Amino acid sequence: MGTYFNPSNEGFQKSSQDEIYIDKSGLLNILNKKLCSEKNCISVSHARRFGKSQAARMIDAYYSKGCDSKELFSSLEISKSPDFEKHLNKYNVIHLDISSIADYYKDGLVSKIIELLYNEFKEEYPDIIDINNPFATIIKQVYDKSAVEIDGKQIKTPFIIIIDEWDCVIREFSDRPDLIHEYLQFLHSLFKSEESQKFLALGYITGILPIKKIKKESALNNFTEYTMLDSAELTTYFGFTESEVETLCQKYEMNMSSVKEWYNGYLINKKHMYNPNSVYMAMSRQNLESYWKNTSAFDTINTFITLNFDGLKEDVMRMLSGEKVSVDPETFQNDLSEIESKDDALTALIHLGYLGYDAEDGTAYIPNFEVAKAFHAAMKKSSWSEVAKMYRMCNDTLNATIRGDARKVAELLELSHETFTSIIEYNNENSLSCAITMAYFTAPAYYTVIREFPTGKGFADIALIPRADSGNKPAMIIELKWDKDANTAIKQIKEKRYSGTLKGYGKEILLVGVNYDKDTKKHECIIEKTVM
Repeated sequence: MGTYFNPSNEGFQKSSQDEIYIDKSGLLNILNKKLCSEKNCISVSHARRFGKSQAARMIDAYYSKGCDSKELFSSLEISKSPDFEKHLNKYNVIHLDISSIADYYKDGLVSKIIELLYNEFKEEYPDIIDINNPFATIIKQVYDKSAVEIDGKQIKTPFIIIIDEWDCVIREFSDRPDLIHEYLQFLHSLFKSEESQKFLALGYITGILPIKKIKKESALNNFTEYTMLDSAELTTYFGFTESEVETLCQKYEMNMSSVKEWYNGYLINKKHMYNPNSVYMAMSRQNLESYWKNTSAFDTINTFITLNFDGLKEDVMRMLSGEKVSVDPETFQNDLSEIESKDDALTALIHLGYLGYDAEDGTAYIPNFEVAKAFHAAMKKSSWSEVAKMYRMCNDTLNATIRGDARKVAELLELSHETFTSIIEYNNENSLSCAITMAYFTAPAYYTVIREFPTGKGFADIALIPRADSGNKPAMIIELKWDKDANTAIKQIKEKRYSGTLKGYGKEILLVGVNYDKDTKKHECIIEKTVM
């Protein structure tokens, strides 16, 4: 039992015994089918905090000969499989967290990795040949020495090799092509050399970005990839599903619709996935908040949104107002140092978890309120000073509406519209709707905000539906007019009985009529209260 060679199950034991734990052991059923097959090398690239490392620790605990995990898995899904005990703790496992090793050994990284593994091999196999031999040869010798006799046959123990954060070398040492080449050659020896074809049962690597195709390098071209764009059969094992979050909300007495507004939105292979770390923190702290605020989110987003690509700023603003924008993810080279177009920037943000992706229509979007707040915070530090200034007034817009201060609301909506149209460079009814949605940027903390809200007698422009934990805030119907008057907007709400659709969302409903005069560029607002 070592740190890197045949590790213990302590890491997974801590995770699985946590009060908030979602059983993802079904992943092992999929991996068992890939063992020793032609498709036995897989790469999982997902955003940070989507459960990649926890899954790696689970794989350790299940396969490693360095522990006995039967009891640990006895109540989990994998224990129901007929192959459960066939593979349980039957393999030599190597587990490397490259990011933690690279933090200490920036120079001589590959030789240090080999030294660390060699030393642990020596503890179990003292007569192993010296470290100067090719590393794949050393592993092959361990494989040969691991043979045990079963029914008169010599059975050797294959290797399962797990490399967590494998891509940190590619991401962090882009100015060191010599190091990258040496590292990729090392990976080639583990996963694609002639020796590895004999000893490798499973190769499992995780990273943030998909595998970068490096010219003249073929170390990882035999891997099946699972990404934020397409995770196929692995989708539900990285992130929390809707039903899993519903169960947690019931247990911890949290409002499901609010949790959904904050943390849902990742649509991967037609499945709605939640950020697992954020849901975990919300449940454990009993508080809905942006739990990415202590990460590098601000700097990462700021890096991309300030790139001067044609249309990028406009697309970001559209997404922040609730729209989707088209994106072509095929041009991205899976390298954050090679962002050469708007599509590259948007695709990078998808892989990093700061945008969602709808594969059916090829669009990107802001997945939830938590991520929207991360964009907001990034803008405060960026050159988008006019946007940041507007966002600081969003609470004022919402509070003024609730107070019925129509004059103040008109003033703030005018500021939002001016800011928005100066960026997207068009001035029409859609820009007015987007601008007003953005003026209520903070509303999703309390409301479900729906543009083009279906009422049975048409569509209301914007509906703000309060959630159960909103603090008794009133429901709102906002109707927009262009070159007419606010009274016409209020009249339409009443005649088409838009407010009736919100019956059941509280006793009080606010009718908000807004008109924009394109000649004077002035906004008029009328707010009426109706009691259901």
